[in-house]
Amino acid sequence: MATPVVRLRTVALDCPDPHALAEFYAGLIGGTIHDGDGDGEWVELLAPGRVRIAFQRSEGHTPPEWPRSDGNGQQFHLDFDGGSTWAEIDTAQERAFALGARPLDLDDGDGKRDWRVYADPAGHPFCFCLVTDGDA
Repeated sequence: MATPVVRLRTVALDCPDPHALAEFYAGLIGGTIHDGDGDGEWVELLAPGRVRIAFQRSEGHTPPEWPRSDGNGQQFHLDFDGGSTWAEIDTAQERAFALGARPLDLDDGDGKRDWRVYADPAGHPFCFCLVTDGDA
Protein backbone atom coordinates (compact mmCIF):
# COMPACT_ATOMS: atom_id res chain seq x y z
CA MET A 1 0.00 0.00 0.00
CA ALA A 2 1.37 3.39 -1.00
CA THR A 3 2.03 6.07 1.59
CA PRO A 4 -0.61 8.77 1.28
CA VAL A 5 0.48 12.18 0.14
CA VAL A 6 -2.47 14.06 1.65
CA ARG A 7 -5.69 13.46 3.58
CA LEU A 8 -9.11 14.37 2.16
CA ARG A 9 -10.39 17.38 4.06
CA THR A 10 -13.65 18.53 2.47
CA VAL A 11 -16.00 17.84 -0.41
CA ALA A 12 -17.33 21.19 -1.67
CA LEU A 13 -20.49 21.65 -3.73
CA ASP A 14 -21.38 24.76 -5.72
CA CYS A 15 -24.98 25.88 -5.23
CA PRO A 16 -27.19 28.96 -5.28
CA ASP A 17 -28.05 28.83 -1.52
CA PRO A 18 -25.34 27.35 0.73
CA HIS A 19 -27.39 27.51 3.94
CA ALA A 20 -30.37 25.74 2.39
CA LEU A 21 -28.24 22.96 0.92
CA ALA A 22 -26.35 22.54 4.21
CA GLU A 23 -29.72 22.15 5.98
CA PHE A 24 -30.76 19.50 3.44
CA TYR A 25 -27.62 17.42 4.00
CA ALA A 26 -27.78 17.92 7.78
CA GLY A 27 -31.27 16.42 7.59
CA LEU A 28 -29.88 13.42 5.68
CA ILE A 29 -26.68 12.67 7.60
CA GLY A 30 -26.77 14.84 10.73
CA GLY A 31 -24.09 17.20 11.87
CA THR A 32 -23.49 20.82 12.72
CA ILE A 33 -23.64 23.71 10.28
CA HIS A 34 -20.98 26.44 10.42
CA ASP A 35 -20.81 29.75 8.55
CA GLY A 36 -17.44 31.05 9.72
CA ASP A 37 -17.62 34.44 8.01
CA GLY A 38 -21.36 34.80 8.53
CA ASP A 39 -21.85 35.92 4.95
CA GLY A 40 -23.42 32.71 3.61
CA GLU A 41 -20.88 32.39 0.80
CA TRP A 42 -19.12 29.27 2.21
CA VAL A 43 -21.05 27.10 4.67
CA GLU A 44 -19.72 23.84 6.14
CA LEU A 45 -21.51 20.81 7.50
CA LEU A 46 -19.44 18.88 10.05
CA ALA A 47 -21.09 15.47 10.16
CA PRO A 48 -20.42 12.40 12.30
CA GLY A 49 -17.34 10.39 11.36
CA ARG A 50 -15.20 13.43 10.51
CA VAL A 51 -17.17 14.01 7.32
CA ARG A 52 -17.04 17.61 6.13
CA ILE A 53 -19.14 18.88 3.23
CA ALA A 54 -18.90 22.54 2.23
CA PHE A 55 -21.40 24.52 0.18
CA GLN A 56 -20.14 27.43 -1.90
CA ARG A 57 -22.40 30.09 -3.36
CA SER A 58 -22.43 30.02 -7.14
CA GLU A 59 -24.76 32.51 -8.76
CA GLY A 60 -26.20 31.06 -11.94
CA HIS A 61 -25.41 27.51 -10.81
CA THR A 62 -26.46 24.97 -13.44
CA PRO A 63 -26.99 21.51 -11.98
CA PRO A 64 -25.62 18.51 -13.85
CA GLU A 65 -28.04 16.47 -15.92
CA TRP A 66 -28.39 12.80 -15.03
CA PRO A 67 -27.15 10.51 -16.57
CA ARG A 68 -25.31 12.59 -19.19
CA SER A 69 -21.54 12.41 -19.61
CA ASP A 70 -21.04 15.35 -21.95
CA GLY A 71 -20.44 19.01 -21.12
CA ASN A 72 -23.29 19.18 -18.59
CA GLY A 73 -22.92 15.69 -17.16
CA GLN A 74 -22.32 14.90 -13.53
CA GLN A 75 -18.85 15.75 -12.32
CA PHE A 76 -19.20 13.42 -9.33
CA HIS A 77 -21.89 12.21 -6.97
CA LEU A 78 -22.16 11.23 -3.32
CA ASP A 79 -22.98 7.66 -2.23
CA PHE A 80 -24.69 7.04 1.11
CA ASP A 81 -25.41 3.79 2.93
CA GLY A 82 -29.19 3.72 2.67
CA GLY A 83 -29.88 0.60 4.72
CA SER A 84 -29.40 -3.15 4.70
CA THR A 85 -32.87 -3.86 3.28
CA TRP A 86 -34.97 -2.27 0.55
CA ALA A 87 -37.55 -1.40 3.22
CA GLU A 88 -34.89 0.67 5.02
CA ILE A 89 -33.98 2.39 1.76
CA ASP A 90 -37.69 3.07 1.11
CA THR A 91 -37.89 4.77 4.53
CA ALA A 92 -34.72 6.78 3.89
CA GLN A 93 -36.06 7.74 0.46
CA GLU A 94 -39.31 9.10 1.89
CA ARG A 95 -37.39 11.14 4.45
CA ALA A 96 -35.11 12.47 1.69
CA PHE A 97 -38.14 13.47 -0.40
CA ALA A 98 -39.60 15.28 2.62
CA LEU A 99 -36.32 17.24 2.89
CA GLY A 100 -36.50 18.28 -0.78
CA ALA A 101 -34.75 15.52 -2.73
CA ARG A 102 -36.19 14.42 -6.05
CA PRO A 103 -35.89 11.08 -7.84
CA LEU A 104 -33.52 10.69 -10.78
CA ASP A 105 -33.34 6.91 -11.26
CA LEU A 106 -35.22 4.52 -8.97
CA ASP A 107 -35.03 1.49 -11.29
CA ASP A 108 -33.28 -1.42 -9.57
CA GLY A 109 -32.64 -3.25 -12.85
CA ASP A 110 -34.79 -6.21 -11.79
CA GLY A 111 -32.69 -6.70 -8.68
CA LYS A 112 -29.34 -6.37 -10.47
CA ARG A 113 -28.54 -2.95 -9.01
CA ASP A 114 -28.15 -2.11 -5.37
CA TRP A 115 -28.61 1.66 -5.53
CA ARG A 116 -31.10 4.41 -6.34
CA VAL A 117 -30.24 7.88 -7.63
CA TYR A 118 -31.66 11.19 -6.39
CA ALA A 119 -30.96 14.90 -6.77
CA ASP A 120 -30.50 17.30 -3.88
CA PRO A 121 -32.38 20.63 -3.98
CA ALA A 122 -29.54 22.22 -6.02
CA GLY A 123 -29.59 19.33 -8.52
CA HIS A 124 -26.46 17.41 -7.46
CA PRO A 125 -26.92 13.64 -7.87
CA PHE A 126 -26.51 11.31 -4.89
CA CYS A 127 -27.25 7.63 -4.29
CA PHE A 128 -28.69 5.52 -1.52
CA CYS A 129 -26.86 2.20 -1.67
CA LEU A 130 -27.92 -1.12 -0.20
CA VAL A 131 -25.45 -2.12 2.51
CA THR A 132 -24.18 -5.68 2.08
CA ASP A 133 -21.91 -7.90 4.18
CA GLY A 134 -18.95 -6.88 2.00
CA ASP A 135 -19.45 -3.20 2.91
CA ALA A 136 -18.74 -3.61 6.62
